[in-house]
Amino acid sequence: MTDPFPQRIVCLTEESTETLYLLGEQDRIVGISGFTVRPPRARKEKPKVSAFTSAKVHEIERLEPDLVIGFSDIQADIAAALIRRGIEVWVSNHRSVAGILAYMRRLGAMVGADDRARDLCRRAQAHLDLVAAQAARLPRRPRVYFEEWDEPNISGIRWVSELLAIAGGDDVFPELARESLAKGRILADPLEPARRDPDIVIGSWCGKKFRPDHVAARPGWADVAAVRDGELHEVKSALILQPGPAALFDGIDALSAIIQRWAARRG
Repeated sequence: MTDPFPQRIVCLTEESTETLYLLGEQDRIVGISGFTVRPPRARKEKPKVSAFTSAKVHEIERLEPDLVIGFSDIQADIAAALIRRGIEVWVSNHRSVAGILAYMRRLGAMVGADDRARDLCRRAQAHLDLVAAQAARLPRRPRVYFEEWDEPNISGIRWVSELLAIAGGDDVFPELARESLAKGRILADPLEPARRDPDIVIGSWCGKKFRPDHVAARPGWADVAAVRDGELHEVKSALILQPGPAALFDGIDALSAIIQRWAARRG
């Protein structure tokens, strides 16, 4: 019987590429995002045809995809351009941990790998539960400021805030976490993070190297607990800012390690 599932898939963001590789369905991929770093072999094996807010539409068309997978309303214009050319497009718009798990299940079903996708989600949930059990033994939960960008200051998105909570930390900007777009999480007052006095600052500047010295030198930050105690840390954006498997495994591990070390230093 002919395989009824998509044979030629273009992935406009990294999480779809990583998920398909984890499911053993990488041979279906014919094009990827230029920002893809997971898995590393994908950059060597697949042509890069898009950024995040732009794409080489004509190159994608020449690949003759039977499915293009994108993420969020930010890629709406790319999706529309492809749809006008008669190309089938699926754009997910998930922003939570539960949404990531559901996304992996749906993507698995779309390529005939439902059983493997279910197993991947079970492993991810078991991993989250293990991290949560470790966090439950913390003597105190630290206050954490997660910074997604520095110019302007942008706080963490919902799945990051949820992963912080699972790992044992309390997001100091929980009221902003549900803002789906970065512009909704811009901090109008750059002194507001300092006023909330986080115990830990975690920077993940969306592909740009985090500079703890720059954070420590911000006006009004000298007395912030995280600055005073040297608790300024980086988590690479590829681990935490893609709403896919990386965040549920390596991303939360990175958050947990920072929080556990903070707790250990306090006896």
